[in-house]
Amino acid sequence: MKVSVYRKEHFNAAHRLNNPNWSDERNEAVFGKCNNPNFHGHNYELIVQLKGEVDPETGYVYDMKVLSDLIKEHVLNKFDHKNLNLDTDEFRNLNPSAENIAVVIWNILREKIDRKFELTVRLYETERNYVEYDGN
Repeated sequence: MKVSVYRKEHFNAAHRLNNPNWSDERNEAVFGKCNNPNFHGHNYELIVQLKGEVDPETGYVYDMKVLSDLIKEHVLNKFDHKNLNLDTDEFRNLNPSAENIAVVIWNILREKIDRKFELTVRLYETERNYVEYDGN
């Protein structure tokens, strides 16, 4: 019997969507306001899902305090109140779209969490726009 557990966190970050191989006109046409040369920010909501067997000794799928600490140390401390384009190594050469941010977060956490657990990252950029990545 597999059960899913979820941890919700949030962080605030600025970014600019821009392809340096394109003209300013093409970047503006494709990314619109998100291409603002002075950047713009979001209040991101992050939901991390782990799916696995319930441990008969603890009753846990995964210790939620451990999951919370992993997210804080390896994701929030890196990205919260940062300019993703300028302040992070992960996005120096990678456009910080919500899709790419979710994949980067998934990769960071996948290294820290035993592969016996299925991992899914859901990232809300706004209340109505979100992406989800499960490694496939």
